[in-house]
Amino acid sequence: MRAAVTGGAGFIGSNLVDALVARGDDVVVVDDLSFGKREFLNPAAEFVERDIRDGVELDGVETVFHLAAQTDVQTSVREPATDASANVIGTIMVAEAARRAGARIVFTSTGGAIYGECDGPAPEGSSRRPLSPYGIAKLCAEEYLAGWNRIHGSSHVVCRLANVYGPRQDSSLEGGVVAIFLERLARGEETIVFGDGLQTRDFVFVGDVVAALLAAAGHDGGVFNVGTGEETTVLGLHRACAEVAGREAEPRLEPARLGDVRRSVLDVSLAAAELGFRAQTGLAEGLARTWAWTVEQVR
Repeated sequence: MRAAVTGGAGFIGSNLVDALVARGDDVVVVDDLSFGKREFLNPAAEFVERDIRDGVELDGVETVFHLAAQTDVQTSVREPATDASANVIGTIMVAEAARRAGARIVFTSTGGAIYGECDGPAPEGSSRRPLSPYGIAKLCAEEYLAGWNRIHGSSHVVCRLANVYGPRQDSSLEGGVVAIFLERLARGEETIVFGDGLQTRDFVFVGDVVAALLAAAGHDGGVFNVGTGEETTVLGLHRACAEVAGREAEPRLEPARLGDVRRSVLDVSLAAAELGFRAQTGLAEGLARTWAWTVEQVR
């Protein structure tokens, strides 16, 4: 198929583009390189350097994987209007471009930030109580796409991602806690945990997320959680990162931050039933693969 990937020079987007190219798809990458990196661009893909808020043309495209976004929770707390501009206005512009092209959107949303505090693995029908402007904006973008489905008869698909990690993740962003830990461990620098470290997250490897997005592209609409269904404490994650790095390091604890939820884990049974998707990469394996990539970058 002919596919477009917004944010295709970024962490998840570039991994997705590689998978699309590898299976023989014709791919267009739309990215303004504000977060993405030119070196992550696949040379076999067409590249359009553009901010999605300025509008895009998707003539001939059948599926749009919409990943371009402002993804940092703390940035959204400090600059909510900037976050809303990227994540809401940007999504509307992509939705309109897809409508003109007759293309389906696979939208990457967020699980943890939309559901808010969880008392167990959250299914797609859980109450949506975001605690950050980032989560609010992503929820708003979801509602716009659902509205476009009703108004225009489209069948956009939403994938609510857990905490994604893996090669090419940016350690400068809050969501990249694995990247932050591994890079600092590689450099022999101090690591920091905000809060008591007992907050939990569902960590899912980027290769598994790519597989879920490809599966979602063939589905006729819907909202799907994409994660492992397993929760890990941040301190437990740090221990696992230190182990794979061969270090004996303890993090410094700092006060918890506004917008960070205490518990976040996704119920992934719907994706298993309807998309045939289950995460295949265990945390230890995923961290080992990410560590190998990190060491190469630090050298």
